[in-house]
Amino acid sequence: MHARVSQQTQEARISELQAEVERLQAELGQDEDAEKIVHNHIKLLHQYNEAKDAAQILIGRLANLRETTVRQIHKDLELPIGD
Repeated sequence: MHARVSQQTQEARISELQAEVERLQAELGQDEDAEKIVHNHIKLLHQYNEAKDAAQILIGRLANLRETTVRQIHKDLELPIGD
């Protein structure tokens, strides 16, 4: 059994959501495009991941040359183990 929502309740909810959208747009900035920001953020994350992957390859090679573990290289260089 579905409860029916009154027209007045629906209109009130729509008004609340529109006010929230306006508040968030004001917080973001009127001239800012959220999709553009997200696209740029994703691009930066890809660049970060590529750099991190390259660094991990180099750390792995260094560990191999020193005949030790990657974990030990991280410890020796005071690098974080996780992200």
